[in-house]
Amino acid sequence: MAGVQQPPRDTEIETLDEFDRVAASGSLRGHRVQSVDLTTRTFALLSADTAEAVFLGCPMEPEAAAHVRSTGALVFPPVPELPFDPYRGSLYTPDALYEGLTGPDGYDATPDAHAYQWFLRTRGTGDIFASMLRSIHDDAVSDAFDELLAGSRVVGVMGGHAMARGTDAYAGAARLGRALAREGLTVATGGGPGAMEAANLGAYAAPFDDAMLKDALDTLAQVPSFRPSITDWARAVFAVRDRYPGGGVSVGVPTWFYGHEPPNAFAAHIAKYFANATREDGLLARCTAGVVFLPGAAGTVQEIFDNTTPNYYESNGVPRPMVLVDEEHWTTLLPAWPLLQALAEGRSMAPRIALVDSIEDAPRALARLSADGNQ
Repeated sequence: MAGVQQPPRDTEIETLDEFDRVAASGSLRGHRVQSVDLTTRTFALLSADTAEAVFLGCPMEPEAAAHVRSTGALVFPPVPELPFDPYRGSLYTPDALYEGLTGPDGYDATPDAHAYQWFLRTRGTGDIFASMLRSIHDDAVSDAFDELLAGSRVVGVMGGHAMARGTDAYAGAARLGRALAREGLTVATGGGPGAMEAANLGAYAAPFDDAMLKDALDTLAQVPSFRPSITDWARAVFAVRDRYPGGGVSVGVPTWFYGHEPPNAFAAHIAKYFANATREDGLLARCTAGVVFLPGAAGTVQEIFDNTTPNYYESNGVPRPMVLVDEEHWTTLLPAWPLLQALAEGRSMAPRIALVDSIEDAPRALARLSADGNQ
């Protein structure tokens, strides 16, 4: 656009080490510095060229802030008493969201709970400042999400939050996540309880032997649901993680819009959003290796057809594989499969969809659909 100078590529600075490396060159011109504490870097800020730089949520001494503004930089200071960082440069971790879980107040003391309470207080007020903060936060999460997944083959596993620990369905979803992770795929889920947690658990269990997964399932079965106690539910996960450190890496994409459903802590990286629509679209769009849909209710049905639309119109290129699991569920109870078939008829997405009855058949079906699409 005429009159607007575009920043150079690779200008984001998200850690203090990156800042020091760039500042050593004498120029921060045009860079975007995200949530880096610069209170000990006053000399560097006073001596470097900071014209056209943007500082997003970076604490700095008043002298430094005044100087960089005077040279043409934009400074967006941290927002006081906000229970989340809207300018964050990376995704969340389970430890960060659940900090304080082991204390006497349990889950209520965690950053995740505080962010949800802030969301409940502000979402219906019409306050444009709160709305802006949510939007900035979600955009920062999306940027970090893209950086994390660059070059990865991502497979989504979608399914209902009501799937209880200790059930055969939960164990099957965990085996599915493990099988997909062992194929070298990055497992991505909606990041919540139920089928989502089971798939992230499976990915976490991928480096271990069968005994580990059995022990984990037995431990979790003692607290089948996040109701009535999110604290007990989450502590069971950390008990497994502490017993088996170094698990496989996967991604969870939950939302504070459904904040009564806590994020599961088996995902190593958590892209948590305020806007559910942004979360849903972003998750499915990043599932480059396809999506497996386990039995679920309204949310899973929505995800099936959110994923169908770009496949139908080929807006993301070659349609991506879609595997629905449980014939009775998807043909009788919630007959999404016949509608999906009708939409696919005569289109390039037709050979990229499959319905299987057993969860054990899903990885093979996904591999077959992927191979067909590469021919």
